[in-house]
Amino acid sequence: MLRVGIITDMSGQYSDGNGPGSVIAAQMAAEEIGGTVAGRKIEIISADHQNKPDVATGIVRNWIDNKGVDVIAEGVNSAVALAIQTVTRERKKLFLISGSGSSDLTGKQCSPTSVQWTYDTYASSNATAKAVVARGGTPWFFLTADYAFGQALERDASKAVTSAGGKVLGAVRHPFDTADFSSFLLQAQSSGAKILALANAGSDFRNAVSQADEFNIRASMQLVALQVTLTDVPALGLAHAHDLLFTDSFYWDRTPETRVFAQEFFKRHGAMPTAYQAGVNSALRHYFKAVAATNSVDSEAVIAQMRKTPVGRPGLPSAR
Repeated sequence: MLRVGIITDMSGQYSDGNGPGSVIAAQMAAEEIGGTVAGRKIEIISADHQNKPDVATGIVRNWIDNKGVDVIAEGVNSAVALAIQTVTRERKKLFLISGSGSSDLTGKQCSPTSVQWTYDTYASSNATAKAVVARGGTPWFFLTADYAFGQALERDASKAVTSAGGKVLGAVRHPFDTADFSSFLLQAQSSGAKILALANAGSDFRNAVSQADEFNIRASMQLVALQVTLTDVPALGLAHAHDLLFTDSFYWDRTPETRVFAQEFFKRHGAMPTAYQAGVNSALRHYFKAVAATNSVDSEAVIAQMRKTPVGRPGLPSAR
């Protein structure tokens, strides 16, 4: 038996872009190779970490110590992922991260048994910030979620802005899962900045955008979204999503191959896959290929094989 544990947000603000859809993406990856690899039947199990690092680490420790789980995948929410990574490093188990973006996961907290899939705050912030500054977008002010992800996003984007010749006038940080952004938005508006950079995600991001329009922030500032999930766009609606600038690492309608993957995913989930859900599928397909090549679930052997094998895209066979 080869057991895969999908640890995700099943009930909170990231559940629509991750959650049950990530479990389906994992199941699709297993089915693609016939449900078995290297003579082992693949079993997908899942749990809700509730966006709480202590809950997540308890689940992962139990999976590894008592349930025989060989690989952990997803781990949305950077504070949660950093906590999980500590456990998987100690237990020498693979952690395939998709949906958690802090660049600290592969920076100062880097682990030899983890791979950060899909995106990180360095990549997304640099792509967006450099493009905006090149168009004359400066100076900047940040509205930042006050936890690992938001802090990393603000830090990486600030460096990108200044390196591109722009200026950062300041930032204000809000608690995770904030409902009322009025005081934060008014502080941003009074900063004199021309760019309001949203270093948050999920319902925090959506609430910030809709309330920014209530305060007519766009009359004096351009909104720049540093992390957007596909599901955010219909949730906001055109009235609020119009003219947002952002970067994403995957879009379901980009190629014929991604459309094939997305259409099958839609049959099962009723929505097109987000980048994070596609990342879970891609990461596990790559992992299963490495298990087959090494005929082993040993973490060191498998991750070494993964690192030397080109990565395939969802909808395509893994590169050979």
